[in-house]
Amino acid sequence: MPEPASDAVTADIARALSARTDSLVTAMADLIAGEMEFYRSAVVSREDLLEGLRGSVDFILAHLTAPAAGSADVTAPSATGRKRALQGAPLPEILRCYRLSFAYFWEQLLAEAHVRGEQPTRALLAAATRVWSLADIYALALTDAYREAAAQQMLDTDRRRSALVAALVDGELPVGESVWEIARMLDFPYQGSFVVLTAEAVKLAEPPLAGLEPKLQALHVRSAWRAQPGHEIAVLSLPAQPTAPVLEAIGACATGRVGVSPVYHQLDHTGRALRYAQVALESLPSAAPGVRQLDDTPLTELVMTNLDTTRRAVNRVLGGLLSLPEAERTTLLATARAWLAARGSAAEAARVLYCHENTVRYRMRRLEEFLRGPLDDPMIVAELAMALDAVGTFPTLLGQPSPPERTERRSTR
Repeated sequence: MPEPASDAVTADIARALSARTDSLVTAMADLIAGEMEFYRSAVVSREDLLEGLRGSVDFILAHLTAPAAGSADVTAPSATGRKRALQGAPLPEILRCYRLSFAYFWEQLLAEAHVRGEQPTRALLAAATRVWSLADIYALALTDAYREAAAQQMLDTDRRRSALVAALVDGELPVGESVWEIARMLDFPYQGSFVVLTAEAVKLAEPPLAGLEPKLQALHVRSAWRAQPGHEIAVLSLPAQPTAPVLEAIGACATGRVGVSPVYHQLDHTGRALRYAQVALESLPSAAPGVRQLDDTPLTELVMTNLDTTRRAVNRVLGGLLSLPEAERTTLLATARAWLAARGSAAEAARVLYCHENTVRYRMRRLEEFLRGPLDDPMIVAELAMALDAVGTFPTLLGQPSPPERTERRSTR
């Protein structure tokens, strides 16, 4: 600890620098602007830089000229830290600026001591620990205030973006704001390529898609999120590229079920897209994580509009097939899908199913027993295709069938 005599000498040196604070601060600002490109930008103005540097100089000079018995007053560095955070200045750049300015300030203290002779120089060096301690106190207060303000700013931004996403999906826009304004505030285009996803949270307070954001950024995908109890909703703005890499990224992070909407092209269709995402999630098995994206087809929209009506239609088309044991039912439905995809070719369907074409023919005859007519009737084929698409999109339709309605077998004559 320096002796009182050394403190007095150091205080005299500090008072000498106080008399030329303006020129000292200006020289610091010139040094910073010359050394750091960031401070030549418009983020922190020259006036703001001078104000911050003056605060740091006044802080240290005040404690050197009149050492306080209590703790240091950190009002000035805290104010600078908060202001820089709100300006969006990077913390590493701010701390480098402070280090450069303090090094210059220390050089000026030494120069003033050298002018006064050997004894004042030794006195200042004896007080060096206290001087550098003040510098550390200043830097720590600035950093703490910066981080606190940045965290609050991030929280406010997240809340605002969450509210904007809620307005998009609910269709309830804030007074005086349009979808165009929401797009601008989210940094989204109004017209582009978008998807909505809804992700099921498996564990309380754990994000269902942890680590997804960096993956999306790498794919140049912008996102806006809304957290809700049990799940999260996100609107993704996609670049002009296939959605497969985005779905792969989502799948790599998913801990539960994730439903994804079809791609849509105007933000004011977000509410409708969310319904697709929700249905896609609900159609996934609940036992394991998975990602599913629904196609935007007329049938999908029809089923979503009235699931009960679709259930009744599927029950009428497939009839007693739904009551078969699951293994037999699954085999017949898979064969029917392959047969339809092969445009009625048993040979092509057999190739896909890795079985003999006679096996396909046998299964289709077995399936035909449950239909309203023979498969050489285009109307029956159309009904079968509709029912298969419906249960493929909504597997819950394959659950316990409702009591079958009395229907006549369609005549082909």
